[in-house]
Amino acid sequence: MAVMTYIEALSRGMWEEMERDPSVFLIGEDIGAYGGAFKATKGFLERFGQERVIDATLSEAAIVGASVGAALLGMRPVAEMQFADFVTCGFNQMVVNAAKTHYRWHLPVPMVLRLPTGGYIHGGPYHSTSPEAWFFHVPGLKIVAPSTPRDAKGLMKAAIRDDNPVIVLEFKYLYRRIKGEVPEDDSVTPIGVGEIRREGDDLAVITYGSTVHFALEAAERLSQQEGIEATILDLRSLAPFDRDLVRHVVQRTGKALVVHEDHLTGGVGAEIAAWIAEEMFTSLDAPVRRIGAADVPVPFAPPLEEAVLPNAAGIHAAMLDLARY
Repeated sequence: MAVMTYIEALSRGMWEEMERDPSVFLIGEDIGAYGGAFKATKGFLERFGQERVIDATLSEAAIVGASVGAALLGMRPVAEMQFADFVTCGFNQMVVNAAKTHYRWHLPVPMVLRLPTGGYIHGGPYHSTSPEAWFFHVPGLKIVAPSTPRDAKGLMKAAIRDDNPVIVLEFKYLYRRIKGEVPEDDSVTPIGVGEIRREGDDLAVITYGSTVHFALEAAERLSQQEGIEATILDLRSLAPFDRDLVRHVVQRTGKALVVHEDHLTGGVGAEIAAWIAEEMFTSLDAPVRRIGAADVPVPFAPPLEEAVLPNAAGIHAAMLDLARY
């Protein structure tokens, strides 16, 4: 094991896959000599050269489109958006070309789209988007959302090896705020498999990404102050998500709270909550609850950003209310 930050683990996953497979290459804006907007690709140009670390033109449509074409020709591109917000410029290439090509032509499209996502960094409305719900709705795309350094590396490696287009949500808030042990071997985190981060019998919190850590903080406070024990389920993958594990924790506790950083209305949590209500109604002892960001653009000012985005205090209050139902 090695101790790494979240962003170091993501970088390590890409590095190892480029060492292992010569068909893997990186493409994005300022990823070469500059090392990327967040320095995730620092040192890659010197090691792998310009043919495999491509500083692209300032066009997300070109980056995603070129990645689709390269994937169809047998390469494994890893495309970076400097911020997840900018993926809108390459939206057509992702949801029409990448997502539907296998259905139309029976051809694999092994590409990865890296999206530095979310808020809590005072980035304002154009650098704090959580775009997962846009893509969650599209058949043909896989979406992974690591919350720990170990899974950041493992899911990156799994995404690069997958023959489908995979979106990797990289939570900017976690980049350098958390550290953890990461296997130095070739371990891969399987796509579509969740992980229970905390065991408890009173209620289940189903979450992913940055809010996993807020939920864990809230759960510890709830345990110490109220003696209420919550299960925290980290989905890790959104498309597909681990239905079997969600079913297990809901049936075990009878109460479910779905938490994500994205806006509440129309978020991934809405689909998960609806699925729980349809499939496990007789197992529920309370209505399924949801927490997400307020339905407004994420503000720049720190006090306003804090008021808009989910936090440990708000999750704690919702957990307590649900437990007492």
